[in-house]
Amino acid sequence: MNWLWQQRSPVIALLLVVVLLVPQPARGQFVDWAAVVAAIEAIGSAINNVIGTGLRAINSALGTANNLLNTIHSFFLNEVYPEQAITRAHGAVGVVQGIYNTIRGLVNLNVASATLANPRQLESVLLSRNPAAIGQVGGRFTTLYQPVPTEKDAPPAVRDLIDMTDATSQAAFKKAIAIDAAADQLMNASDQLAGELAQAAPGTAPMIEAQSAAMLVKANALTQSAMAELFRIRAIDMANTGAGLKFNAGYASDTRRNVQDMFKK
Repeated sequence: MNWLWQQRSPVIALLLVVVLLVPQPARGQFVDWAAVVAAIEAIGSAINNVIGTGLRAINSALGTANNLLNTIHSFFLNEVYPEQAITRAHGAVGVVQGIYNTIRGLVNLNVASATLANPRQLESVLLSRNPAAIGQVGGRFTTLYQPVPTEKDAPPAVRDLIDMTDATSQAAFKKAIAIDAAADQLMNASDQLAGELAQAAPGTAPMIEAQSAAMLVKANALTQSAMAELFRIRAIDMANTGAGLKFNAGYASDTRRNVQDMFKK
């Protein structure tokens, strides 16, 4: 006892360690498996009756929508945009493009026929189809057709008539060059649209058709401009004819007066 009292601190520490390390008795717990199974069955019933019904309704709606989409796809594929019709349309575009190429070749035929220097110079400008060459028309026209007579060589009325005739002729020449150039641009646009139509998908064809319609309107406007120029040429021709008759009437009147004055003397 005396020794234990002297070694009381190590002994107390040893007892504490033993108490802490000795395993405590576990308490058992009873599990109610029937309640667990009932809960799982209730969850399964809810999933099957509530959620399952909704999912089946959604699946049915999706099936109906899928059938409708298949019907629409079949309608567009067989009725609206049948593949054979699209192939035939593309082939027709190729045939029309061949016709355009033939027309282009006819338009670009070399029809120059002048043989002398001055006529050839004017003719080369008139058939150039180049708007930049319009400025050369005046000088070459004057070289070929001669300038307006001076006041000493012709009376004012005759000079006016000559000047108006020359102006109309030069305007017609210049207009012809501009129309040729515009026709070339329209032909190029036509070739491009035909190439696009040959490869166009059914959905994009209406857009190209709208561009073609706009180009057709421009072509009609160009035709109207050419007709207006023809009307001007015809009008100046008629005016010249009328002026010639007026000049003849004036000459006849002067001659009659001169004859009368001669007999009076």
